[in-house]
Amino acid sequence: MIIRRNPGRRNMLRAALSMAALSLAAAAPPAAGQGWPERPVRIVVPYAAGQGADILARLLADELAKRISQPIVVENRAGAGGNIGTAAVARAPADGHTFLLGTNATNAANEFLYDSPGFNAATDFAPVAMIGLLPMVISTSTADFPVNGIPQLIEQARAKPDTLNVGLPSTTAQVVFSEFVRAGKAPLFAVRYKSSGQSMTDAIGGRIPLVIDTVTATRPQVEGGKLRALGITSLKPTDMLPGVKPVSEQGVPGFDIVAWDALFAPRGTPADAVKAMSDHVQAILRQADVRKRMQDIGVEPLIMNADELGEFVKNERKKWGDIIKEAGISLG
Repeated sequence: MIIRRNPGRRNMLRAALSMAALSLAAAAPPAAGQGWPERPVRIVVPYAAGQGADILARLLADELAKRISQPIVVENRAGAGGNIGTAAVARAPADGHTFLLGTNATNAANEFLYDSPGFNAATDFAPVAMIGLLPMVISTSTADFPVNGIPQLIEQARAKPDTLNVGLPSTTAQVVFSEFVRAGKAPLFAVRYKSSGQSMTDAIGGRIPLVIDTVTATRPQVEGGKLRALGITSLKPTDMLPGVKPVSEQGVPGFDIVAWDALFAPRGTPADAVKAMSDHVQAILRQADVRKRMQDIGVEPLIMNADELGEFVKNERKKWGDIIKEAGISLG
């Protein structure tokens, strides 16, 4: 038997199949890696313009704008310790065009500090990339307080329990203080301030003997001879304060409480968009000039991809949560 093929019919079938494939392609959303981003990308900073997180976000945005085909818009949504802007990103469309400049506060601590922050840090965000660490510094004024390192500070605290005042201008400083008192068995007395300026003024003036603050706030005072840095709160030394040893190397093993900044996206953001943005951020952080500019504003660059950041944040939430609950710190 001879089967005769109909070329015309075969061509019609092919044409029909091609039209169907085109229709399906038009109906399906484009993959994020193919043409992402399609419009301007928004980075929400949940703090006021001019603050450290805002300066860092704008540095990052300038570099990102050189690498992608769309503008990068930095939007400040300040309030409630970062909760307002963070909650706005949690509710934003997960389309790869909105990102959060998140911090240790918004994505690790605030759920334990506030009764209703307005978002779930564990489930509402997709990690994108780490940006950098902001070590804290324990410092003293140069006058009338003969302490040159953490061992001597602990010795003095034990000799005069709850009498050595420590200025704490932020929630992060309070958490560092609480963990230092616990881990170092150093009974110091907390004095809370509303700003770094106030606590630094009192420390420099000798009204309080000690202060805990960021490298950014501390470094000019140390370089000017007005404060003496006793220890840094990161596990490793930093070039931002050369010669200052970590607390962990001065009798408090494993001490590691630092602030940090990282990039997040709303949960459900296409994986291709997350990876593309993560790859760009990691490439930017490898640039020597960017690393130098970040260190100038007190941020130690740290490269992590999305998976690494996710594991890091999971551990940080437990660490900060445990300290905050044990110390009874609450912001309502």
